[in-house]
Amino acid sequence: MTRFPGYPFTSHWYAHPHGLRQHYLDEGPGPPVLFLHGNPSWSYLWRRPILALRDRYRCLAPDHIGMGLSDKPAAGRYRHTLASRVDDLDALTGHLIAAQGVPEHGWTLVMHDWGGPIGMAWARRHPDRVARLVVLNTAAFPNPHGRRVRPELRLPLWLLRRTPLGARLFLRHNAFARGATWRPLGVRRRMPAAVRAAFLAPYTRPEHRLAIQLFVHDIPLTPRDPAWPILWDTGRELDRFADRPALIGWGLRDPVFDPAMLAEWRRRLPRARTHVYPHAGHYVLEDVHEQLVPAIRDFLWDTG
Repeated sequence: MTRFPGYPFTSHWYAHPHGLRQHYLDEGPGPPVLFLHGNPSWSYLWRRPILALRDRYRCLAPDHIGMGLSDKPAAGRYRHTLASRVDDLDALTGHLIAAQGVPEHGWTLVMHDWGGPIGMAWARRHPDRVARLVVLNTAAFPNPHGRRVRPELRLPLWLLRRTPLGARLFLRHNAFARGATWRPLGVRRRMPAAVRAAFLAPYTRPEHRLAIQLFVHDIPLTPRDPAWPILWDTGRELDRFADRPALIGWGLRDPVFDPAMLAEWRRRLPRARTHVYPHAGHYVLEDVHEQLVPAIRDFLWDTG
């Protein structure tokens, strides 16, 4: 019996040149499918699509440094920035190609939350590797609402990013990760207790929650934020991928990635096959996996 329900996978670790170990899954044969999670999830998010696809595809799912089963360094040991995440992904995928026999071309990117900017910034470096895109409640462009934070998000973001209370909520109480597993914040469908425990398992100690906090601090809201140039350049070059087969799977009850962001993706990827789920939240794979996982599998079969 696995420690994490529905996650019967073999763990692998890659030792980066900076000395930290990154955990990843490598399941199945065939063309590579790269699953990129966001904050505060980890590769457990991808358990269902990996089980559905690993008979025909090589499913690769890393945990970002500080997340999941990867090493969890202190702030002075690692730069918890978008740029670092993209560099880590570049190093890991280079290792998989050079040493683990993963094909250099024909990659499908499956992206959720922060996986979007990380994955598409990586794709800018290697556009010839990317064959298809799967976009799930994420963004890889500046906020389509403009540089002003939406009113309903302004106070929560200020509190979480700027105040001692925000730090306590992240580090002492694990409130951000816990909230993401609750209705109606992250899901609209109640998570089973064991599944919720699995999502939270890597973050049981305050020092293991630092990456969750610093991911929120790194959200590029304005040109003054360090991640802004990468996000801006990534958004500017998204049209390079407009001809690739794409699937968009979107939960409309997401408090952050709202219909304006969905509309922006549809504008940027006008040929995308789009599945909209009116009653699904941010963790769209948790809320509607019965519909979304077969849709992803059908998309890969149809476009392969």
